[in-house]
Amino acid sequence: MASRKWGTLWLLLILSGVVAIPASAQSFRVQCPTSTITHPAGNNDVEPAYTGPALYTTGPNGYQVPSTATVNGAIKCQQISGGDGYATMGDGTQTYMFSFGPLSGLADIASGKPGTEPPSVFNSIDSAALLPGDPATTIGDAPVNGLVPPLSTGQLNQLGQFYNGAVGLIGDPELSAPVTTAPQSCGGVPTTATAVANVIGGIVDSVTITNGGCGYTGPVAVTFSGGTALPNTTVTEAMGVVEVLNSTISAVDVTFAGANYNVAPTVTIGPPVTGCTNSALGVCVSGHVDPRPIMNVGVMNGNIPAPLMAIDEDDEFFLTLTNVGMIMRPDLFEQHTVHFHGYPNASSFYDGVPDASVAINIGASFTYYYLAPDAGTYFWHCHITPPEHLQMGMVGQIYVRPRQNRVKLGTPLYTALQLQQQDLRTKCDSSADILCSNPLPAINTGATGGFVTASGTGRTGAPSKLYAYNDGDGSTQYDVEYPIQIHGFDPSFHFVGMTFNPEGFVDMKDKYFLLNGRSYPDTVTAGPLQTQSADGANHFSQPLPTIINIPAGKKALLRISDLDVTEFQTLASLGIPMHVIALNAKLLRDQAGNNMYYDTNSITLGGGESLDVILDASDTSKYHSGQIFYLYTPNLDHLSNDAENFGGLMTEVRIN
Repeated sequence: MASRKWGTLWLLLILSGVVAIPASAQSFRVQCPTSTITHPAGNNDVEPAYTGPALYTTGPNGYQVPSTATVNGAIKCQQISGGDGYATMGDGTQTYMFSFGPLSGLADIASGKPGTEPPSVFNSIDSAALLPGDPATTIGDAPVNGLVPPLSTGQLNQLGQFYNGAVGLIGDPELSAPVTTAPQSCGGVPTTATAVANVIGGIVDSVTITNGGCGYTGPVAVTFSGGTALPNTTVTEAMGVVEVLNSTISAVDVTFAGANYNVAPTVTIGPPVTGCTNSALGVCVSGHVDPRPIMNVGVMNGNIPAPLMAIDEDDEFFLTLTNVGMIMRPDLFEQHTVHFHGYPNASSFYDGVPDASVAINIGASFTYYYLAPDAGTYFWHCHITPPEHLQMGMVGQIYVRPRQNRVKLGTPLYTALQLQQQDLRTKCDSSADILCSNPLPAINTGATGGFVTASGTGRTGAPSKLYAYNDGDGSTQYDVEYPIQIHGFDPSFHFVGMTFNPEGFVDMKDKYFLLNGRSYPDTVTAGPLQTQSADGANHFSQPLPTIINIPAGKKALLRISDLDVTEFQTLASLGIPMHVIALNAKLLRDQAGNNMYYDTNSITLGGGESLDVILDASDTSKYHSGQIFYLYTPNLDHLSNDAENFGGLMTEVRIN
């Protein structure tokens, strides 16, 4: 590790003399389609009612396509950054991290919710431009539109302080301008613009528009190609950007003049963009992402835990990881990946283990694809030098909601689970498969679904009953849910990781213990916690509190995962027994369909394990509003932050 980190320092001296490519010529890429083969054109922003498995047939191009009107699930998208950041512990200790941060769903992430969004939200364009250098997860660090911070909630909402889609998804501002004349002014026939380059002294001095074309809504690509080189030289191609005005090309700005031209190159302007869903703003969602807002938002914007993700069974999930680099360790050219631990991927290509998959370099993006097959509580982490990157904070949580949430009101859950056995991806025949994880319950309790559809369409609606798993008997029903990630870190390891010193893997020993990135009493502090980082700005580095609020007479589902690198962790509950229903995203049920749930007052997890626990406060004779219970570790050395009587694994369970 030491030789790797010191050995790359010499590259900095070389790179300092290299001329950078203009930012306007660079682009990250993201993917959030509005339709796919599995989810053909339609309203893929909302979950449909579950009425039976989707059946497929071979389509005209050889792909499997839905053969019936039954299309389950929707499309969800999220974008995250891989980089670094800081977090502050309850005793004031500021900790440096390798970490993931949010690049989409910033408002939801900052309020402790999953940042996973449907295409209509992810692909939206925020009319309020991001401030240069603004991390977009900080409230009131600079004047906005003449308003002086601190801003009120209403002002923040009005200004769109949080960007709710992929950052910069509209493309480079120089590539698009507001269209004041609609494309229909072309008579419905868009035409392509043409231009010629003017070469003076071997470089492209300017570009002359010969035909402005018609029907452009931007962004538009321009390329310079060909051209004869000066004697004994090689051409270095020029680059430029296009300006759009009144649906025509008004100018081509040269951003890099090229070199060694003897005869001018050919200028090619991209064809007009048609079918633009955001023509009112003069821009289209093309997947192009300008690097400037990405870096402005992503740098030093690491979270602990990493951004929360949540999807529903049958969803297609597009997760883009953009590696923004580590500002505090410029000597490290660290790659990053996303590995869904224990998650049943369809292909190793998206598994995040670099030996069998891919790794993302600094300045690059990669979109992972997942088809959610099994409900449960999972977690994810970076799989590059895992002991180091996990210890430094690159760990997060993801959970998958069951189809059972979408069973129509009045439909028996037992019948719905029988229908699920017809889906080959989730078929569970315990008589033929000894690894069957979700057999039919031994007793049909007669429990029914609670999904209420809108106007009888079955495509839109909301569940009135929530379940942790497809149980078929209603036994995993809950009212509120709380993801709880256990993590710990070694402050000495983090210190040497920031100060260019060799990291002592053998001596790694966690001394700070965290629930959702916080230790007590910060665990019961509502709202996101801010930390001032090396860029001088405050960032919401710890967005997720761990207060467990249970409405009187209701049940709470705790999605508990342990991402600690060096320790086993124990959590105890006094007053409300923990009803354990699942281990490692598998329902506790034997092959005969008998529920193997159990009640306990403590659970113990090793790193890489998860448990689903229900706290049942439905007995109002025992539990009433105003009561406070504690969820804590009985390991006294884990009940502190490397000091006596402060911090550690503890939070409050409140009946309200």
